[in-house]
Amino acid sequence: MNRVNVYIDGFNLYHAIDDLNDETLKWLDLWKLSESILKTGQIINEVKYFSAYATWRPDSYKRHRDYVSAIESTGIIAIMGRFKEKKLKCKATCGEVYSIHEEKETDVNIGAHLIADALQDKFDTALIISADTDLSAVITLAKSLVGDNKRVCAVAPTGRFARSRELKHIFEITKGKLRASLLPVSIQTAQGVINIPEKYLKHE
Repeated sequence: MNRVNVYIDGFNLYHAIDDLNDETLKWLDLWKLSESILKTGQIINEVKYFSAYATWRPDSYKRHRDYVSAIESTGIIAIMGRFKEKKLKCKATCGEVYSIHEEKETDVNIGAHLIADALQDKFDTALIISADTDLSAVITLAKSLVGDNKRVCAVAPTGRFARSRELKHIFEITKGKLRASLLPVSIQTAQGVINIPEKYLKHE
């Protein structure tokens, strides 16, 4: 069987789903989604999820922690980066100093794991789910390392195919695949039973 590793850019996928204006799609089973994009003769080896916690936003932080626990219970490997607070000064006349938060480490973590796994022969095919063109160089490098015996390919999140052509996505994930790949409303994890957030439930 052709061993497949899937590398998921968490926030890139999240924002693509957010643009669909359907909260129910955010309770996504990433293992099931990864299996849904395989070809005949392929099998999942590892699915790695890369993201970071917005710790300064309590409600969002809790939902994200619960979600990571839920997907880890299905076999997902979560690699978490961090946000860095950055001070900026208003360019208008007020001169007020304010803070923003920038996600750090995700691109580097994806690149490091992709290259390390390639060198350690952990996959026959690597699928990188992202539309972040900053990953173009590392994908090109990984392709040069594995040669003709393995494939390293980018897959576009829903609605992102046309926005990042330099990644040369092999296809775009459809909304239908998202809809067919949702987690159960309650899921047993190492931390106990986790229920889907109320805002992700479909209300008739």
